[in-house]
Amino acid sequence: MKDENMNYATISYIISATIIFLSAIISLSYYSINSKNLMAKNIDSAIARGIDPISVRCSYADSKDIICIAHAASASSHQPPVSGKK
Repeated sequence: MKDENMNYATISYIISATIIFLSAIISLSYYSINSKNLMAKNIDSAIARGIDPISVRCSYADSKDIICIAHAASASSHQPPVSGKK
């Protein structure tokens, strides 16, 4: 009888861990898909308004995104240097 209770407890722990693991995977997948859809909508809105879509994309990117680093470097190279008040 004691072995059966331990067996049921082990099975319930395995089932619980599996449910938690699958819930985490589903949650992260939903977050990623929803984030990509929001970014696509914002890029479409930016194109309609005449805003640079790369700058909108870069607002969602992390700091290691090479396209955004190159875009920021080229955007800052086209602006005149800022001078202080005289």
